[in-house]
Amino acid sequence: MIQMSETIVPKIKPQKINAPVSGMTCASCVARVERSISKIEGIKNVSVNLATEKATFEIDNSLASLEQVEKAIENAGYKIDFSSLNKTSSSHTINDELKSDFNNKLRKDFFLAIFLTIPIFILSMGMMWEGFHNLIPISQNGVNKVLLLLTIPVVFISGKRFYKIFWKNLLHLTADMNSLVAIGTGSAFIYSTLLTLFPELFSDNTMVPHVYFETTAVIITLILMGRWLESSAKSKTGLAIKKLIELKPQTVIVKRKSIEEEIPIGELLIDDIVIIKPGGKIPADGKVVSGYSTIDESMLTGESIPVEKNIGSKVIGGSINKTGSFNYQVTAVGDNSILGHIIKMVEEAQGSKAPIQKLADKIAAVFVPIIILIAIITFVGWFFFSTTGFSAALINFIAVLIIACPCALGLATPTAIIVGTGKGAQNGILIKNAESLELAHRIDTIIFDKTGTITTGKPKVGSIITNSIDEQELLNLVGSLEERSEHPIAKAIVSYAKESGNKFENVENFESLTGIGLKGRVKSDEILAGNQTLMENNSIDRKIFHENINEFSKSSKTLVFVSINKELKGLIAIEDEIKNNSKEVVAKLKTMNLKTILLSGDNKHSVKDIADKVGFDDYRAEVMPGNKLSVISQYQKEGKIVAMVGDGINDAPALAQSNVGIAMGTGTDVAIESGDIVLMSGDLNGVVNAIMLSRQTLKTIKQNLFWAFIYNIIGIPLAAFGLLNPMIAALAMSFSSVSVVSNSLRLKKKILVK
Repeated sequence: MIQMSETIVPKIKPQKINAPVSGMTCASCVARVERSISKIEGIKNVSVNLATEKATFEIDNSLASLEQVEKAIENAGYKIDFSSLNKTSSSHTINDELKSDFNNKLRKDFFLAIFLTIPIFILSMGMMWEGFHNLIPISQNGVNKVLLLLTIPVVFISGKRFYKIFWKNLLHLTADMNSLVAIGTGSAFIYSTLLTLFPELFSDNTMVPHVYFETTAVIITLILMGRWLESSAKSKTGLAIKKLIELKPQTVIVKRKSIEEEIPIGELLIDDIVIIKPGGKIPADGKVVSGYSTIDESMLTGESIPVEKNIGSKVIGGSINKTGSFNYQVTAVGDNSILGHIIKMVEEAQGSKAPIQKLADKIAAVFVPIIILIAIITFVGWFFFSTTGFSAALINFIAVLIIACPCALGLATPTAIIVGTGKGAQNGILIKNAESLELAHRIDTIIFDKTGTITTGKPKVGSIITNSIDEQELLNLVGSLEERSEHPIAKAIVSYAKESGNKFENVENFESLTGIGLKGRVKSDEILAGNQTLMENNSIDRKIFHENINEFSKSSKTLVFVSINKELKGLIAIEDEIKNNSKEVVAKLKTMNLKTILLSGDNKHSVKDIADKVGFDDYRAEVMPGNKLSVISQYQKEGKIVAMVGDGINDAPALAQSNVGIAMGTGTDVAIESGDIVLMSGDLNGVVNAIMLSRQTLKTIKQNLFWAFIYNIIGIPLAAFGLLNPMIAALAMSFSSVSVVSNSLRLKKKILVK
């Protein structure tokens, strides 16, 4: 009998796409692009960012294709560029090229518009002056025809973008900011054109009604000016990413087959030997194989002091060599390097959405249709219920359309997020997403792991007490035994013994007794080295060191008991130094009204001693790594917003459970993946700065949203009641977006703790 084996189809992991989208101008555009992509089966986690002009989503290639996405977005009236996915250039570089083309076209359209609008405005204002017709002997209808000729290029060349998008929107029964501008200026232009070419339709032949060519031209010109200024300001929000990308040199000198050659950085391969000269940029990650130098890693880690590098030291791509020269072997290039990870993560963070943005998105989704409805009601009200008739109705209709500004709403949150995450990256604070940046300002409880976070994590011998044996002889015996172990405490003892000039003996019958110590025979003597449990298990009398044991047990030192031939001969006190700025950082956090807690698996006396020295509000001792998670859960059940600060590797479950996980990184891939926020240099001041940055960013977002909302709340009623000229409305609307972006840029000047 033949058995048929069942074919198991492996589950395909969704591909994450981050690509530039062109044509978006306001929050309504963002909502429409998101809806267009989300409707496609096999696509999830869609996020579109107006400030970065990018779409991020996950696609199951077995259910959907990028061609479907491209077609859906084009049908919505926009364009997405997937070319960066198949190129070595980053999506940011290609997006910059698209933005540059867009800005150049915008600038040309603006200058053409202003060149024609100035004479249009002068002629229109001159018609209201009695002496004007004496200077220029042309009839009013003749002047109107000149105005028409001057306005046509403004509308159909400079303003073409508004009407083109409006028409696409109309075909899909949707509307955005472009629709408001197109309807407003188009209404004024069509009415004025008909009045100029067919005056008999509107006049009783005793007077020529007023035309609104200047209104059309000035509004288009001012909005183009606003968008140009806004675009220029937005480009400054992404300077952090640009600076990170520029850290890579364009060319690199490598040694291949004993021959030095200069190659483009794109041709650099893993295991290549790179030659670095004084002042040169490190092109990729690697390990030093010859030479010595100091390297400035400040742009990556925020650490201002240059780091010494010698043979075996790791170097990070993007860092800058100082005075020495060295050769190193490449271990990672491109997106797989530390710098590549950082750039990708910052781009993703800047493209993500903060929860506070949901309110603005909900309003933006219905904003434009409501404004059009208000404008129609305004027109009907003024036309039928006022004595001023059609002209006033048209002007106020246009004013309502133009004053409305979903652009400011759409830019309020993402611009602040971009500047905030960029500033963080430049200071060695890697913030993974906008949600973490927003949530960090609400933290009220902050829990620190002890070893490697508050302390250096590098045990060292503090003191040695002996009984009837020379200290050097004791070190020789115990060092010989400890040399066989990989435990950090064993390494500390071995290092101390070597520094004292000891050369170790052979060890026989070596045993590593998990959790309690070591056992072995050195020069025919039976040596035991470990904790009190090891002594108890072997019935070793400890009375001779009773007072010393009591004294040390009240401190943060760890005791290693050494017995020779069943007799206790020595105590070695191991201490883990407290980091220089631990006390200062905890004090700063307490002034920020945060409860500080120390968490460790060490004994109660040791943890209490460090907690008291550093100044923690509370501590938890003898907590195993697996139980750290439950400690955090307990505080969360009490309604606390908890941040966990750990070394990024051993504390991964606790970091994941906390509301905001802050990993003390050293530039390693594991550390980068562990927390919501990664402190690249491992400097504790980064904890203070991350929370300060979150508070400053949220303050900026709230200011932006306030002005965006208040602007519309005040401006729309003024326009509806005829108290706002459409040209003034256009100027105000243009600068509302510029003001929001400019306010976000102020974050770059905020001072962080060093």
